[in-house]
Amino acid sequence: MKIPVNRLLVPTLSADDKPRKPHHIAYTDWGDRENPHVVICVHGLTRNCRDFDYLAHELQTDCRVICIDVVGRGQSDWLQEAQDYEYYPLYLSDAISLLNHLKSQYTTAITLDWVGISMGGLIGMVLALQKNLPMQINKLVISDLGPLISAVALKRIAEYVGKDPRFASFEEFKNYMKLISVSFGPLTDAQWTHMAIHSARAYPDGSYGFRYDPRIAVSFQTHEIKDIDLWTQWDQLSVPTLVLRGMESDILSAETAAQMQVRGAKAKVVELPGIGHAPMLMDDNQIKIVRDFILNPRNGAV
Repeated sequence: MKIPVNRLLVPTLSADDKPRKPHHIAYTDWGDRENPHVVICVHGLTRNCRDFDYLAHELQTDCRVICIDVVGRGQSDWLQEAQDYEYYPLYLSDAISLLNHLKSQYTTAITLDWVGISMGGLIGMVLALQKNLPMQINKLVISDLGPLISAVALKRIAEYVGKDPRFASFEEFKNYMKLISVSFGPLTDAQWTHMAIHSARAYPDGSYGFRYDPRIAVSFQTHEIKDIDLWTQWDQLSVPTLVLRGMESDILSAETAAQMQVRGAKAKVVELPGIGHAPMLMDDNQIKIVRDFILNPRNGAV
């Protein structure tokens, strides 16, 4: 799919409060630009906005769909200082800058829904708790992320993030990407190829590597890896929320998912067999689950 990529210049918040040059975040824009029902999609830790092409294609008739490359990933700029990748207010600032940019394009009120895979869901969860946003999040969809993430799962991710391997051919790159991403579940070869095309960076010597800044792994490399506990934040969440959980996930346990149904947002949880971390929202079943939740008015805020 040939989709134009837009770029937005945004300020760079820094972990040390020192000035940084602004950076661009890239995004794709699907559907009617005047449609006030906007869905923002945000990918996982090492992924990119083109993971959402399949979902956006199915939503674009009913919604305007904005799919973001988080800073340091995809077509977005890399940060000046590696330490800023672990400064969470930066990610919220980027999201708010995009919301302001979108709001400036409308004269009517926007209905905003947020779809996030893993890290993208975490950003959406924290953003939904912020006061005085340009527009509040109406519904939240999270793929395989919860308020408790075990150190064991984080150590697994740390084994490959930031290693910056190089491959002699695109096929070698694709095969390696499939190997480390097998937990995504039974994707088709066309879907794996689509993901590989948009995940690969071609180098002048003919080799291939990943299209993300390896320094995004700085927090894994500079801090002891411990459980992440965000129950305090989750318990404040009241936005109607759908959670998709891969039944083989090591990031979102069955116990945590069960608690998410009775605490905080009291999420609707859908478990998907044969998938670990994370459901990629590419197959027809997952797309239908997300689409039905977003478009069904009975799932809206009261």
